[in-house]
Amino acid sequence: MRSLIKTPLKEFKKFISRGNVIDMAVGLILATYFGAIVKSLVNDVIMPPVGVFIGGVDFSSFKIVIQQA
Repeated sequence: MRSLIKTPLKEFKKFISRGNVIDMAVGLILATYFGAIVKSLVNDVIMPPVGVFIGGVDFSSFKIVIQQA
């Protein structure tokens, strides 16, 4: 029974020591910031000229409700 407990701990220590967890955390942080940058680019740079080109549509209040909460 004792070896069943030690084996997962050894494997977890080996997994952490390889750096996979750190790589995953860095990837998650970069993805979060990249998503924020793309959202800001679309909302503040791309959509205002598209709204003017279409005829003065203000996309800031435009939404489609798929299903009521």
